[in-house]
Amino acid sequence: MPGRRYPRTARVNEVLREVLAEAVERLADHDERLALVTITAVEADPDLRRATVLFDSLTEGALAALQEDRIRLQAAIAAQVRFKRTPQLTFAVDPVVSTGRRVEDILRNLRAAAEEDGDDDAGR
Repeated sequence: MPGRRYPRTARVNEVLREVLAEAVERLADHDERLALVTITAVEADPDLRRATVLFDSLTEGALAALQEDRIRLQAAIAAQVRFKRTPQLTFAVDPVVSTGRRVEDILRNLRAAAEEDGDDDAGR
């Protein structure tokens, strides 16, 4: 099939990510814990029984807010996408984002240490 470059699951995951991102944005108007939440990816089971929503947030309480709004988010999926079944959602902080932040912090600390060493050598 020349028109299909992505496997079905990847396409479904992207559609779910888009729908959930829009729904979270609307919910953020009423719940400040969701104001700085970014839906980074969705990993749905091939049978669509379950889907894990990966997110990043700069605010505390985002996970609790998402869990509280799980039914509303599933309803948004059911309303906008025609699937045989709507997946049950679970939420997890995206490990890629937190790993990237950790690497950035390490590099920042190394750069600061190198600048301090350079200043110490200049004063001798």
